[in-house]
Amino acid sequence: MGSVRIWLMAARPRTLPAGIAPVLVGTALAAADGDFALLTFLAALLGAIFIQIGANLSNDYSDARRGADTEDRLGPVRVTAGGLVPPKTVLIATYVTFALAVLCGVYLIYVAGWGILAIGAASILAGVLYTGGPRPYGYDGLGDLFVFLFFGVVAVAGSYFVQTETITWVALAFAVPVGLLAAAILAVNNIRDAATDARVGKRTLAVRLGRDRMRSIYAAELGAAHVIPPVVWLAGGASAWTLLVLASVPMAAGLVTTVREHDDGPTLNGALARTGLLQLVFCLLLSAALLLGR
Repeated sequence: MGSVRIWLMAARPRTLPAGIAPVLVGTALAAADGDFALLTFLAALLGAIFIQIGANLSNDYSDARRGADTEDRLGPVRVTAGGLVPPKTVLIATYVTFALAVLCGVYLIYVAGWGILAIGAASILAGVLYTGGPRPYGYDGLGDLFVFLFFGVVAVAGSYFVQTETITWVALAFAVPVGLLAAAILAVNNIRDAATDARVGKRTLAVRLGRDRMRSIYAAELGAAHVIPPVVWLAGGASAWTLLVLASVPMAAGLVTTVREHDDGPTLNGALARTGLLQLVFCLLLSAALLLGR
């Protein structure tokens, strides 16, 4: 393999919508309220992307050291466990990527205040401790909760805050479906890897509850994500344009069926990628609805 392809594998581009989508929603909501600064948006977007890639690299390194990425896993090859990149090099790349995220954060602190420092530091720490540190929370079934919080509530509300320097109930409400879809991405990943994770002591929620219950949670996450925006509209927090998000319901329904009926790696890998795409489509529709309804 060429080095560019190897590093793309390490960055896991299929997971990047989880970092991009919430920034789009938070920024669109701020723009609908009359606050938008292009450089602030770009800094928030790049910072989110670098944190996502840094977390992926940290996860690659830590899982390999703990022996979690075995040869019989159904997912794509991980570069550290697969011997494609030396562990030290992956660790250095992790540091560099997080450093780039910090540079973006410095500008955001300048425009929005020191509160951004706490948000950025917590986000980076959550990415590292997912599979790193003395007791990684991803090994205790808490990954879904943290993904919901940091790729939903924190990311959307934070993106809104750097533009407006305030938080509203509408921003928090719209953060919930974004976080649910991010957690759904992790759910597919853990459903796929449940058997191999159990063998190496990685007790994800799918391992603790079983694949069938996790499939039900996945379906509930996709369903609730599509119900919440209309509820916000009915509560007077947004315009009827918010109903645009319902255009992604057929895509969500197809994914629920696929995840329920298949156990094989290739099919679930495809479902994982399409769940990431669903989140991006949903958030693009929601962002467009917010701007159209301003």
